[in-house]
Amino acid sequence: MNYVKDESPRDKILCKGASALSDVELLRSIIGGGTKGCDVRQIAKNLNSVIRKVGLEELTADDLKSVKGIGDARAALVFAVLEFGKRQFTKQVAPLIDSPEKAAEQLQFICEKKQEYFAMLTLNGARRLISKHTITVGTLSSSLVHPREIFALAIEERAASIIIGHNHPSGMLDISEQDRNVSQRIKLAGEIIGINLDDHIIVVRDGFVSAM
Repeated sequence: MNYVKDESPRDKILCKGASALSDVELLRSIIGGGTKGCDVRQIAKNLNSVIRKVGLEELTADDLKSVKGIGDARAALVFAVLEFGKRQFTKQVAPLIDSPEKAAEQLQFICEKKQEYFAMLTLNGARRLISKHTITVGTLSSSLVHPREIFALAIEERAASIIIGHNHPSGMLDISEQDRNVSQRIKLAGEIIGINLDDHIIVVRDGFVSAM
């Protein structure tokens, strides 16, 4: 009978890519080798069980070091890899802004300001958030909110569309003629540039309304 040699995680990654590995094999690749009296496969299995049981958000160094064969150095290495992966995943899965409710949620950072803040959300072609910006602070007016400042940032970030928003320090969700004028001015400028204005949201502590 011909036996197939156990393919190491390192060889598997190089030949087939990391996605071909199981969770235990990935952990084997991270920790490297075993220790005296403790096989690397068993260490990886036990480590995987602990991580799944505790959860990434609650995981501590002591949890990792409770696994035989995991000391300070390996615990620190596993934590570093997990944190790097979490940060990259968070960057890739940016919030989808496909409703006024989701836009208002992203504008909560201005809703309780004592002055009137004018902000902008830049979105990519899939309507996922690129970034948030505070454009101006003060009384909202056509002269204060100039398309130049808004679209300079949007163009720099290669945004496909934008959402603008401002707060009402009074807490009232009334839409003024000035609010509508700002919406129209920004919308027309965006049409010329090719960056659509998706919405203009007014936010207060207890709610929001569209000024479009």
